[in-house]
Amino acid sequence: MFERLEIIAHRYEEINNMLMQLEIISDVKKTLELTKEQASIKEEYEAYQEYKKILDAIKDAKEMLDDPEMGKIAKEELFNLEEKKEALEQKIEILLLPKDPNDGKNVIVEIRGAAGGDEANIFAGDLYRMYAKYAEKQGWKIEVLNEEPSEAGGYSQIEFMIKGDNVYSKLKYESGAHRVQRVPETEAQGRVHTSTATVLVMPEVEEIDVDLKMSDIRVDVFRSGGHGGQGVNTTDSAVRLTHLPTGIVVTCQNERSQIQNKELALKMLRAKLYEMEQRKREEEFGQERRTKIGTGDRSEKIRTYNYPQNRVTDHRIGFTIMDLDNVMDGDLDEIINALINEDQARKLKGE
Repeated sequence: MFERLEIIAHRYEEINNMLMQLEIISDVKKTLELTKEQASIKEEYEAYQEYKKILDAIKDAKEMLDDPEMGKIAKEELFNLEEKKEALEQKIEILLLPKDPNDGKNVIVEIRGAAGGDEANIFAGDLYRMYAKYAEKQGWKIEVLNEEPSEAGGYSQIEFMIKGDNVYSKLKYESGAHRVQRVPETEAQGRVHTSTATVLVMPEVEEIDVDLKMSDIRVDVFRSGGHGGQGVNTTDSAVRLTHLPTGIVVTCQNERSQIQNKELALKMLRAKLYEMEQRKREEEFGQERRTKIGTGDRSEKIRTYNYPQNRVTDHRIGFTIMDLDNVMDGDLDEIINALINEDQARKLKGE
């Protein structure tokens, strides 16, 4: 652990020195690369500096234990310092766990109404609002890329991008089937129905991360049917891309410009191809996927939202919270933190 911390500290200070050199400062690209790298190890660096201070303080306190006047105070101080040291060691262990290279990325989310007809589409709309409110609380920005509204309310399908700090690290556990149990508005007898909507969370990927040839893509343009303000329905601005080798189809129609829609559609296509490639790779190794919290497959039931009992249960970790109203209002922190903690605990055990 100490060897790794020393390497991190050396690199952090090396970058500090580099960022003061004129030839580096004048190179914007290099400066951004170094700043990004330094930010990625800042928490580990600061924790190590704090840890070294605690070790020094423990050494000083031990030297004072035999002092007739200061011994009692030193003993109390030593007890507090040992507690701090133990807590910091646990924090550092977690910080040094292998990082998901996608954690710092923006995400593209796709929500679809699944089993349950109109009620499933209405629930898909509820999930979209839940994530939109959560994003707002986090200070993230949300941009709808494509939406297919349902006549009864909600969406048969909606795709949107969330931009901000470390978005994927928080939302990567949301992929899967979400189940709702409640009395639909159309239910005359007051019976509870069960419906599902599927969520797919994909990291935004760069062009270099995916081998995407334009010759493999069929581009269709058509008149937008989505919301976009005056004029959006009067020009062929919507774009549909079909990736011929895989059959993946993406649509973007929420921007006024065909160029903007095509650019965003390419982002969606790259994300879907990357996600598909990741899934294939993990299935080849098998074990890696089994040790994850859930597989991320659309068919896997990950969470139930029970309205009559105001209860939300995440089935992957057996976590239940009796606070559905606030969860649907975007208060997802308790659930997401429980998933992160469980994931870290499994990694620390070497699972």
